[in-house]
Amino acid sequence: MHGNEVLGRELLIQLGQFLCQEYRAGNRRIQRLIHDTRIHILPSMNPDGYEVAARQPEFKYVRATCTATKCWAASCSYQLGQFLCQEYRPRVQRVPCGPGEARDMDLNRNFPDLNALMYYFEKTSGRNHHLPLPDNWEQQVEPETLSVIKWMQNYNFVLSANLHGGAVVANYPFDKSRDPRNRNRVTSAASPDDKIFKKLARTYSYAHSWMHEGWNCGDYFEEGITNGASWYSLSKVLQQPAPQAKTNKDSALPREWLGNREALVSYIEQVHHGIKGMVYDDNNTAIGNAEIAVSGINHDVTSGSEGDYYRLLLPGTYTVTASAHGYHPSTSTVTVGPAEAIQVQGIR
Repeated sequence: MHGNEVLGRELLIQLGQFLCQEYRAGNRRIQRLIHDTRIHILPSMNPDGYEVAARQPEFKYVRATCTATKCWAASCSYQLGQFLCQEYRPRVQRVPCGPGEARDMDLNRNFPDLNALMYYFEKTSGRNHHLPLPDNWEQQVEPETLSVIKWMQNYNFVLSANLHGGAVVANYPFDKSRDPRNRNRVTSAASPDDKIFKKLARTYSYAHSWMHEGWNCGDYFEEGITNGASWYSLSKVLQQPAPQAKTNKDSALPREWLGNREALVSYIEQVHHGIKGMVYDDNNTAIGNAEIAVSGINHDVTSGSEGDYYRLLLPGTYTVTASAHGYHPSTSTVTVGPAEAIQVQGIR
């Protein structure tokens, strides 16, 4: 996201190369991952800012806390046999040597602020997923932000990560405090999926060569993970689990890649845990936009246009209900193990 950050951009380019090379070399783990997972990689959300910042003398001397790339990456779903690597080209060259894009906008403060609405719905038993965007939101965001939001709307994404520059830590949602009076105090803001988000963060941290040690560059995070709001409260951000790392020297990139390589692959593999299935009617017609609710977790997911759904869950026994307008709900009890996702079919 930030033009003067480099590490995440380089790691994601390297990840794409690694996946392709290992696939062609016959690495069965990577071949299976690519066959069974639709992987989207966006190395840079702000290429125009990066290109200009890279030519500035100040670029080599930016503080270590802002010299790694922040980008939206590793968004995966179970769609088979597709691998996509995208990198947008620069549009405008005149930007300052800083985090902003062409109009000097910090893109990580440019997304619609849905946290306040979500916290309100928590109190009023409102929607717990796919919250409505504000009126005229498309005119209120930058082109890069608009493109990313449209991208997310076009795919039934299951898992994502947003690489930041800064402390070496895996940051998990939520990033904004529930109490606005606590903006100057660190208080955790757990999501309904807090347990799974902690597990995902630990997966990245412990697969990373040193993140799990906790101590890095004067910061300490137990197990190398943190809740976003308990670190510092933010709004209008791209709310995803966010592994972070830093470097300010080209010579450090090989070490950083080796440190993050297994963490990136292991994280993507986590998309294959929980439950998955299809939602059909009695005529075997797919039902899109059906709601899949798990008892005890106040966050539903929806089926895609072809009736497919995916729900990340930890091992355990769950009561799952599929519902759609005009149909009777269908409820099942399912036990999720530690291995591959369990298939649970919905409305019939």
